[in-house]
Amino acid sequence: MNAEKSRDLALLVLRLSLGALILLHGIAKLRGGLDGIVGMVQAQGLPGFLGYGVLVGEVLAPLLLILGWHARVGAALIAANMLAAIGLVHLGQLGQLNEQGGWAIELQAMFLAAAVAIALAGPGRHSLDGR
Repeated sequence: MNAEKSRDLALLVLRLSLGALILLHGIAKLRGGLDGIVGMVQAQGLPGFLGYGVLVGEVLAPLLLILGWHARVGAALIAANMLAAIGLVHLGQLGQLNEQGGWAIELQAMFLAAAVAIALAGPGRHSLDGR
């Protein structure tokens, strides 16, 4: 397999895995409601309606990634969503380790890094955009 085909396949794997994993979080929020998130946003002195932005970052954006349609936009939305989540929920954990010795926010950091990588690299050829 040549380097270009390998790159496109790698981007497909990255897009599908990030999209599916983030979408599961969005589905959970659709099923459980957004009251907790709206409350967190309001507790920071921000308008509560901003809490509904999580649906953009955890439902719409992952679907864009999975389809490979405007995947750079979807990835950028996920990155913004992860920055908001880190800022609102995980800021106190930045310098902490978990019980297994890993970084306390390693999952959030990995989601953020993967989203930035897709935003920079694009969706690859195995996508609706086909770039």
